[in-house]
Amino acid sequence: MNPDYDVIVVGGGPAGSTAATVVAMRGHRVLLLERDTFPRYQIGESLLPATVHGLCRILGVTDEVARAGFTLKRGGTMRWGRGPEPWQFSFASSPRLPEPTSTAFQVERARFDEILLRNAHRTGVDVREGSPVRRVVEDGERVRGVEYTEPDGTAHTAYARFVIDASGNTSRIHGQVGGRRVYSDFFRNLAVFGYFAGGRRLPEPNSGNIFCAAFDNGWLWYIPLRDDLTSVGAVISPDNASAVQHDPRAAWQSMIQACPEVSRLLVDVPAATEPPYDRVRVRKDYSYWKNSFWQPGMALVGDAACFVDPVLSSGVHLATYGALLAARSVNASLAGDVPEERAFVEFQTRYRREYGVFYEFLMAFYDMQSDERSYFWSAKKVSKVDLTEAAAFAELAGGLVSGDMAVRPEQFGERWRAVADDLDGAVGRLATADDRVNPLVTSQVVGETFRAGNDLQDLALYGVPVEASVPGGLVLAKDGLAWTRVD
Repeated sequence: MNPDYDVIVVGGGPAGSTAATVVAMRGHRVLLLERDTFPRYQIGESLLPATVHGLCRILGVTDEVARAGFTLKRGGTMRWGRGPEPWQFSFASSPRLPEPTSTAFQVERARFDEILLRNAHRTGVDVREGSPVRRVVEDGERVRGVEYTEPDGTAHTAYARFVIDASGNTSRIHGQVGGRRVYSDFFRNLAVFGYFAGGRRLPEPNSGNIFCAAFDNGWLWYIPLRDDLTSVGAVISPDNASAVQHDPRAAWQSMIQACPEVSRLLVDVPAATEPPYDRVRVRKDYSYWKNSFWQPGMALVGDAACFVDPVLSSGVHLATYGALLAARSVNASLAGDVPEERAFVEFQTRYRREYGVFYEFLMAFYDMQSDERSYFWSAKKVSKVDLTEAAAFAELAGGLVSGDMAVRPEQFGERWRAVADDLDGAVGRLATADDRVNPLVTSQVVGETFRAGNDLQDLALYGVPVEASVPGGLVLAKDGLAWTRVD
């Protein structure tokens, strides 16, 4: 069998563009099939430094992204936890984020995603928009290709050595790998979100920060995209589902009014009327993972593989990092340097580990809002068991991750409580810390959460594979685009 391509990538978002570009950079034949025609709307506008200064530099789009005029993000501001006043963190206070890598951007995803997709085309990827994939082609041994439809309605079948599904949370083919999605009981929330034609900004130098504020029914994000455009969303419990389903816009406005820290920034500011920002949208059950991220001939990346609650703005980072890992495995396999199974075990191990540390961080982070009045955060309310809140939470954590090797039950319990206390103490020290040292950096769970992102930036900036191997695992090739064996 002589396949048409080395790799077929399904989906042209950040994950798909990343995977396609990294494989094409090694000179391989890549077909990227995208259902929509770019630019197209997408949620998830707040980036992390690892994406801007690490991933974008590896892909070769750092300067283009910088010229796009996106809002500069220096950190985050939170009204969260036991204290009544907002607190903030700055990327620059981390010793691992020196200038000029101590910033990120708030981006309009339609523009940002198109930059990555057009770059993939320039790199040599055969990009076909308006071409939805109908199903995968497999023969019992491995996935061999896909069936897709071109814009004129013509059906085609394309064959490749590997297929990467990066088609997002609405993927039609993710079930080919890892069975059904496993949804988190604790983070089984829903988001209702929309846009305002402007809005007040936080005081300088933090005017571009994402602002997250907890309130009785959940929490709100406030993202300054442009002077005349602000993204505002409420993450709430399923208890509010009926109100959202009845009238999403009214529920959205009601949630904003219930949070004084956000509502005061929007006094006399009208909702956006500019398409596609004129709609109020709803997304539910968006914290999940697959029991496996690959099978022979096919891998899942981005939201097709997993997603976790967005309070830390981890969506694009997890998607592009997972795509980079998958591309490294493809490149190592195609070069014959590492057997396919060994290469993709490396991909899955690293990807699940990164997802796991974000998941653990968020479990601890949510504990900071441990107020009985705020039932959204209460594990007891979620689990509906007759136990103390701490015991209910431990039981909940143990049950919801029983089938997931990245977040095993034994990782929580007393360890989780210690992590939550460590994080809470670091936030408490923010008010008295000087500008040179950010107490959040001294928190073990924060440091571990950003480990992979920091290593990614080091590789992009210094051109050397500084990322450590997984114990017993592979290491990076010299160009950072594939795995190699240490022997």
